[in-house]
Amino acid sequence: MQDLSVAEAQEWGTLGHAVADALESFPAPTIAAVNGYAFGGGCEMALACDLRIASESAVIGNTEIDLGIIPGWGATQRLPRLVGDETARRMIYLGERLDAESAAEAGLVGEVVADDDLEAVAFDLAERLAAQPAFALRAAKAAINQGLEGSQAAALEYEQRAFAGCFGTPDQREGMTAFLEDRDPEFE
Repeated sequence: MQDLSVAEAQEWGTLGHAVADALESFPAPTIAAVNGYAFGGGCEMALACDLRIASESAVIGNTEIDLGIIPGWGATQRLPRLVGDETARRMIYLGERLDAESAAEAGLVGEVVADDDLEAVAFDLAERLAAQPAFALRAAKAAINQGLEGSQAAALEYEQRAFAGCFGTPDQREGMTAFLEDRDPEFE
């Protein structure tokens, strides 16, 4: 990136935003499995995912300040929503890095696992998500994302519409029937 012009940096930023936005808006939940270092753009891609798992040896940070720049792929907006204002500002202003346990304590990752178990845990989580009712999962993701983008009032209205839209779907009928019959649901 050292020799990028302002126009080229704008293009680079646009590309990074497009990738992160694609992860964030993908209809199914996305999982980041962080192993080793996730600095700068790597951290920003993880921030765009719905769920994040870190290996014990993972270190995460927005270290762009050390390069004389700021995060350009969404961290200034996504990071404070995950870890709060103070932690985000320290990570961005000072380039502070979080080890896996500190990242979990801050809410940046949801789980820390042994280095050798990361892939298996990520695949297990993906299988658990895949077993959930697809329509309801998409609706939940859309409602959460909507709430992060606008006012709480608008987000609550969206949630009401998404909630109502789940009714009448095969997943809703199967889920509620299974509950009343005291059995596990068999979603399509």
